[in-house]
Amino acid sequence: MTNAMIRIVLVDDQNLVRQGIQILLDLEPDMQVVGAAANGREAIEAVERHMPDVVLMDVRMPEMDGVEATRILTKRFPDTGVIILTTFDNDEYVFEGLKAGARGYMLKDVSSDDIAAAVRAVAVGEALIQPSIARKVVAEFSRLAAGGPRPHASHHAESSADPDLQPLDDPLSEREYEVLRSLAAGLSNREIARQLVITEGTVKNHVSNLLAKLDVRDRTQAVLKAQALKLIA
Repeated sequence: MTNAMIRIVLVDDQNLVRQGIQILLDLEPDMQVVGAAANGREAIEAVERHMPDVVLMDVRMPEMDGVEATRILTKRFPDTGVIILTTFDNDEYVFEGLKAGARGYMLKDVSSDDIAAAVRAVAVGEALIQPSIARKVVAEFSRLAAGGPRPHASHHAESSADPDLQPLDDPLSEREYEVLRSLAAGLSNREIARQLVITEGTVKNHVSNLLAKLDVRDRTQAVLKAQALKLIA
């Protein structure tokens, strides 16, 4: 195994799903599935044992769900990127997954190429979220910003607007807006640098400033919060 090999742990309570994803990923020359788990508790143990680069995490599982496992993993193993792989339409927990620190969100009906691309992006510290999921998560943010209850999740309903969705104390610069729009388009740092004719180092600095001003942990959260705040379309 070379240094470029991406180590992956699969977490899903359905054996057939885990086996199917592993078969697909094993076809990729730069990926290796090093562990598997059927629930959140097993996922934490598997990450402790194998120290993977990426975890593909289901949400609804027995004993400990994927959101709680993601919250624990992102705190204890910040270098391990978590991708939530779920059926968003039927799962109200994915919104909490965003706050838990997941760096990727994908539907289970995506292609193997899409999964592989997400794994590669998250493995190098980037974030990836499917546009169809992004629209729904942004809608959730907007409802919370307006003080409305979240559908199908009465036990999470809030009586007031989300305090995380207040106007920014430090407004974005025009260049930061350009970088933010590029992030929303799914561009990598290299692609943004090429598009804006600046260095990758400068892009990284702008991204760091964006995360600080938006008070979020990663690029995915930055885009979603910016959309919820109507900073970008």
